[in-house]
Amino acid sequence: MDNYQEKKLFTPGPLGVSNEVKEAMLRDFGSRDSEFIAIVKEVREEILKIAGVSSEIYTTVLLQGSGTFAVESVFQTVQPDSNGRGLILSNGAYGNRMKKICDVARIPADILEFPEDGELQLSLLQETLRRSAYVLVAVVHCETSSGIINPVEEIGSLVKSVLPGAMFFVDAMSSFGAIPIDFEAGHIDFLVTSANKCLQGVPGFGVVLAKRRVLFQCRGRSKSLSMDLVDQYEGLEKNGQFRFTPPTHALLAFQRALQELSAEGGIRSRAERYKKNSLIVLSGMRDLGFKTLLTVEKQGAIITSFLYPTHPNFNFDEFYRRLSNLGQLIYPGKVTKTDSFRIGNIGHLFPPDMRYLIKCIERTLHEMCIPIPIK
Repeated sequence: MDNYQEKKLFTPGPLGVSNEVKEAMLRDFGSRDSEFIAIVKEVREEILKIAGVSSEIYTTVLLQGSGTFAVESVFQTVQPDSNGRGLILSNGAYGNRMKKICDVARIPADILEFPEDGELQLSLLQETLRRSAYVLVAVVHCETSSGIINPVEEIGSLVKSVLPGAMFFVDAMSSFGAIPIDFEAGHIDFLVTSANKCLQGVPGFGVVLAKRRVLFQCRGRSKSLSMDLVDQYEGLEKNGQFRFTPPTHALLAFQRALQELSAEGGIRSRAERYKKNSLIVLSGMRDLGFKTLLTVEKQGAIITSFLYPTHPNFNFDEFYRRLSNLGQLIYPGKVTKTDSFRIGNIGHLFPPDMRYLIKCIERTLHEMCIPIPIK
């Protein structure tokens, strides 16, 4: 076997996972194996418990592929006819990706854009909703291009007060499992997350929480076979099986990851760990002279965007490469108007990992002949 260096992933995904999660994938299962079917059932039920919602009102639909596959599956499933349009709220790259999904799939949708480093303006949203009878409103909870957290409960409440019949869709890819979400207060009809974010499983499938009544109303709308959530749900309910080849090993890892979440103390305990990670990074980077893209009031604990230093010796590609050689993987920036990079605080990371990352960044700056603190 080739030698390799185990690297810490300070990214928005894929994320590092525990050895126990990795080891859970060492078993092979057939898709019709009764034990595997029981695991799928257990996972679907556990997701509802984590969300804090009733199984009579909501259901969990698992879908093969990346988180973006799951996001697109919602749009494919609920897509309005020619007489209805969706509205996408965006203050970053992942909100913009929602619009691209709709454009490519020819799903009628408008986009209401806000600055990448700014909050969604509820007053402007209210005006927009009053002007057009949208049948669907979609928003990203944690916009990881910047790290900002959007107030989905307030947004959902506003949507339903102005347009009671509209569906409300939340992309909680990088927040579910670490930030408590009040489904009832937010009037959430669909919420999507991924196995490999704050739930700390491995990549392989997306998770859709859907309000049963609303999901059933969408029967027959999808123009995609593989992304039809109603059809996927009915298959899972009929015999516990995926319609097509399931990500068996990823589901075994996910089962273990959910056990780890419970052992850690649930969402609030995990959120506390991520918050500690974030505070260590923020403090350490500020001591080194780095500036954040967002103000303190807007900054969430999931991921933090830092501005490029203006020192002439700073080159991000070199900075990234040197850190990678030290076993520390950060992430390039995603905002379009500002040069920045990102440091993620989620996944199998703990305060000692964050402190060591800061030491490695300090060492890298010295090697690049950049004075500390950076002016």
